[in-house]
Amino acid sequence: MPRKIPNKSSSLQDLATEQPNPLSTDLDTKSALEIARIINSEDAKVAAAVERALPQIAKAIDWIADGLTNGGRLIYVGTGTSGRIAALDASECPPTFNTDSKLVQFVMAGGERALGRAVEADEDSEELGIREIRKRKPGKKDVVVGIAASGRTPFTIAAIKHARRAGSKTIAITCNLSTPLEQAADHAILVETGPEVVAGSTRMKAGTAEKMVLNMLSTGAMVRLGFVYGNLMVNLHQKNRKLAERAISIVEMALQVSRTGAQQALAIARHDVPVAIVMHLTGASRMEAVRALRSSGGHVRWAIEQARGEE
Repeated sequence: MPRKIPNKSSSLQDLATEQPNPLSTDLDTKSALEIARIINSEDAKVAAAVERALPQIAKAIDWIADGLTNGGRLIYVGTGTSGRIAALDASECPPTFNTDSKLVQFVMAGGERALGRAVEADEDSEELGIREIRKRKPGKKDVVVGIAASGRTPFTIAAIKHARRAGSKTIAITCNLSTPLEQAADHAILVETGPEVVAGSTRMKAGTAEKMVLNMLSTGAMVRLGFVYGNLMVNLHQKNRKLAERAISIVEMALQVSRTGAQQALAIARHDVPVAIVMHLTGASRMEAVRALRSSGGHVRWAIEQARGEE
């Protein structure tokens, strides 16, 4: 039997995320410790909900990795909490994986000013959703991910529909079954987190689920691109003392050398972690390591194999 897709006029109270949670009844009469225990108990259910969506998440990772490999971008679209979580994930990719800031982007109702201030009215505008995604000129190489716990935010749905018409692969992330956003996208990731401790406050379990899924999408894609070696964050920026120390530790672990050995390897590689790893493990010169990394698209393991093949 086909799923029934709710129309825009359907009651918000019909959604699972909007239902009152029987486990948090009389929350306002509880002690601080009791409140914390109730929230913690509900939060413990989120990982299981995400686990049920792993096959859909894996498919999305493959789409994103393929798109980025072929010169495309990952573009998140969201409003409110969903938009802020999207902005966080997008903004953390450059320092974590040394990627260009244009590689992973976010489109949010209200723009950057909405990161620190609620701009609820913009969420209801389909026209604004279309206008904002048009600014990014989505194309066939791009993957556009719409995020909405309710699955019915007009701004996000309109942006996803436009991106799909433009030829982008589109993905919906929702916390409710059979929603307009799911219907609008090529592929859907449904994480059914159920009623919130505070009814309708989807910044709680639903927001946590969204953050977990976006962590998987961006990290999974970057791992597939080879920007992680083993489980080490080798493509990190070194713009402060903490990150410089982290680079030394990563080289120590990757090469199984002493701290002094790691510092020497980095110095020879002009403080480029992937270059230091390729040089040390293959005996390549710095320029040979740079060429191997460039040829492999920055995929560290492939660069090592290529440099060894040229010995």
